[in-house]
Amino acid sequence: MKIAYLDCASGISGDMTLGALVDAGVDLAAINDGVQSLGLPGVSITRSEVQKHGFRATQVIVEHQPEHAHRHLHHIVDMIDAGKLSERQKDLAKRIFTKLGEAEAKVHGSTLRKVHFHEVGAVDSIADIVGAAIGWDLLGVDRIVCSPIPTGQGRIQIAHGLCSIPAPATAELLRGVPLLDSNVQSELTTPTGAAIVATLVDEFGGLPAMIVEAIGYGAGQRELAEQPNVLRLFVGTREGEFSADLVWVVETNLDDVPGEVIGHTITKLWEAGALDVYTTAIQMKKNRPGVILSVICAAPLIPKVEKILFRETSTLGVRRWPVSRHKLDRAAHTVTTDWGPIEGKLGLITGQPPSFSPEFESCRRVADEKNVPLKEVYEAARQAFASEESKQ
Repeated sequence: MKIAYLDCASGISGDMTLGALVDAGVDLAAINDGVQSLGLPGVSITRSEVQKHGFRATQVIVEHQPEHAHRHLHHIVDMIDAGKLSERQKDLAKRIFTKLGEAEAKVHGSTLRKVHFHEVGAVDSIADIVGAAIGWDLLGVDRIVCSPIPTGQGRIQIAHGLCSIPAPATAELLRGVPLLDSNVQSELTTPTGAAIVATLVDEFGGLPAMIVEAIGYGAGQRELAEQPNVLRLFVGTREGEFSADLVWVVETNLDDVPGEVIGHTITKLWEAGALDVYTTAIQMKKNRPGVILSVICAAPLIPKVEKILFRETSTLGVRRWPVSRHKLDRAAHTVTTDWGPIEGKLGLITGQPPSFSPEFESCRRVADEKNVPLKEVYEAARQAFASEESKQ
C-alpha cells in the first residue's frame, strides 16, 4: 500500500500543499498543463527553493493577470469540466470546491448555488486547489494520513471584515478534525488547506508505520518567528496493513431510564446510521445499577446522535472522543444454497483466503420463507462459500 502522511506542525494551505507535492517529486509541468487548460488568463505556477528557519523548502507562486472576479461554485465547476484534466483529477478538484462551498454557505446562511467565493474564488486559489488535485492524482497514494491541525491565533482581515482565527469557513471545514494547540499569532490553516484536509484525508494521528520513499517540504508565504512555516509530506509504502479510518465514540451513563426506553433509543440510533451501538452494565452512585450507552459513528453524524440521546433519554450530558479504527477491506458477495441466494460480505486480507459472513436479514428472510431454523441457513451459506473456494 502506498501511503502519504501530512505533518502539519505549522498548519496547511493550498500553496503549502502544492509545494510539498512538487518537492516530493510530482511533475510541476504536468500540474501547469492542467491548470492552464482552465482558461484563466496568463496563469502559471512557478517554484523556487527558500529557507524557513534554516530549513530548505519549495515555495510555489501562482502568477496571473490582475482580476477582480468573484465566482460562484457552478462557474468553477464549469471551468474544471472544460479543462484538460483526467476524470479523477476533475472529481478531486470539484469535491474540494464543493466542501468549501458547503462551509461558506453554512456560515453565511446561504445556499450552495448562491454563495459567493471571495478569496477562494480568485485565480491563485483556483490554481492551488486544482493543482493540488492534479498533484495528489499523480502522486498515486492509496491512503492519506494527517497530523492534528493547528489553526493559529489572533485576527485576520477577510472580505467580510475583521474576524478571529480560525476564519469561519475554516472552522466549519475542521468539524470532526483533531486540532493542535498553537500560540502562534498568525493564520496557520487557511480555508483552502482545511478543505483539502476535509476532503482527502482518510485518517488522523501520528506518523504511521511505513518505509519512507520521499519527503516533500512545502513553504508557506509568511515568516513565523516561532517555527519554520513548512508543511512536510512523507510518501512511502507499508505492507500487510488493514484499512483504517477515524470514527467517534459518543456515550452517556444512564441509571434512571426504563429498559424499554433504552431499547427504543438504540433502534433510533441504528436508524440514524450509527456504525455500532451497545450497552455496558455499570455500578453508579448510591449503589444504583446502570448502563453505559455507547455509539460509534462518523464525525458528520455526531450532532444527530447527540440529539437522539438528549431527546430520548434523561441524560444531562454526553462524552465523545475520536478513535482510530482498523478494519478489513470488504466486498459484497452472494452465495447460492438449496434454499436460494443468500447475501453476505467478504473480509479481505492480503495474501490470505477471504472470509465470508452471511447477512442476518438475508438469512432470516430465507428461514421464514422456507420454514427452517435460522442456524441451518447460516450453516448452509457458510458451506456454500467453502464449496466455492474449494473449486478455485
